[in-house]
Amino acid sequence: MSDEPILTLFDSHRRVTSGSVEAVTKAALAALERDPNARLLAFDDRTGRQTDLDLRPRPPARKAGRPKLGVVSKEVTLLPRHWDWLAEQPGGASVALRKLIEAARRDPAEARRTAVEAAYRVMSVLAGDLAGFEEASRTLFADDREGFLANTTDWPSDLRSHLLTMLGWT
Repeated sequence: MSDEPILTLFDSHRRVTSGSVEAVTKAALAALERDPNARLLAFDDRTGRQTDLDLRPRPPARKAGRPKLGVVSKEVTLLPRHWDWLAEQPGGASVALRKLIEAARRDPAEARRTAVEAAYRVMSVLAGDLAGFEEASRTLFADDREGFLANTTDWPSDLRSHLLTMLGWT
């Protein structure tokens, strides 16, 4: 699984493109050039969160330097018994936590929950005012594919298709 996000760009309810941040940014700039009033929104396909694109003019390219590692220290609050357990793990606390996180990411139930929540985030922004939204939300969280299909029949096809893809219901 790549950590590079895949974004999907919408203009209102119409899907413009999907791809890397760079590709979607280029598509957004082109769409705004065609129509400066375009209502563009980009979403991370994995999380469903809206993503801001940097649409400012780019400075001239510079020589690539040594990339930063991107390691950032954060706080974790655990009980003493949790810290004791982590300290006993091979490789220490960081290795144990990374292994636990990766195992959770591979869990099918966790993956399904993540997909449903991501689809709901996109749905609430783009379809919150569409007929059947409340019913579709209920069927989404009930993992009821047929009910979801029935409640989204009249939704714009690009939006509906994208949500079904996010949910693996295509």
